[in-house]
Amino acid sequence: MAKSSPKLSWCKVRLGKDLNWWVTETSDKVNWDIDGYSLLDPKQASHMLETLEGLREYGLDESVVENAFIPFAISERDDKNIVKLTRSSDSVLEADEQQLFLLPDTIDDERSSYAEFLDHITALQIKMLNDTFRFEKDIAIEDMEEEIRENYSNDYMEGKAIHCFHEIMDILEYVPEGYSLEEEDDDSDEDSEEEDYEDIEDLPDEDENLEEDETMHWEDDDDVEEDYRDEGDDKKMYSSLDDDDTF
Repeated sequence: MAKSSPKLSWCKVRLGKDLNWWVTETSDKVNWDIDGYSLLDPKQASHMLETLEGLREYGLDESVVENAFIPFAISERDDKNIVKLTRSSDSVLEADEQQLFLLPDTIDDERSSYAEFLDHITALQIKMLNDTFRFEKDIAIEDMEEEIRENYSNDYMEGKAIHCFHEIMDILEYVPEGYSLEEEDDDSDEDSEEEDYEDIEDLPDEDENLEEDETMHWEDDDDVEEDYRDEGDDKKMYSSLDDDDTF
């Protein structure tokens, strides 16, 4: 079923014990199997879109992101943990501003747009990692997929459904063991600070002598103390204060 199909006009979702939202009912009962079907809440959608920004320079295709999800807005709340959502015409890319829920579009006769999205961000994440870390041997898509599958193996064996947020973020936050993108960001910040200082031409050399003018007074400490004692009762009053006294 294409994303433009009007058959899916609303859905009901519940907040699970894992604090994620899961579909319980849809307006299209024929094409949508709700068993273990999940969707992104507005906060999760916002976090995903923010993380995707880092892949723009590696060829992120906004149309792939847009087609991968069906946006919904809150229509009514049945009870504490059940919410009815209605189809929205807003852009998926505006999910944060419009407070949208994003339902992965997995309904397709041959290949779902959500699966295409996962493949797209997987390829870009691998491209970014190889460019960032300069491995002796580039990591491959298969390396990531195998490691992620291993992490899910217990859930698969127990028949647990994988929430789409974890499925997406496990790709977008993937780094090989022993590496960290945060450390790379910190190093980049330090390098940029050093470069900024080097660009300042007015800083004097360490061995350069400063020319003395009338505003500079190079006096011995003894002379300063002697002048201080001769300045009258006011100075003597302040000098008698203990170090711990405050004003």
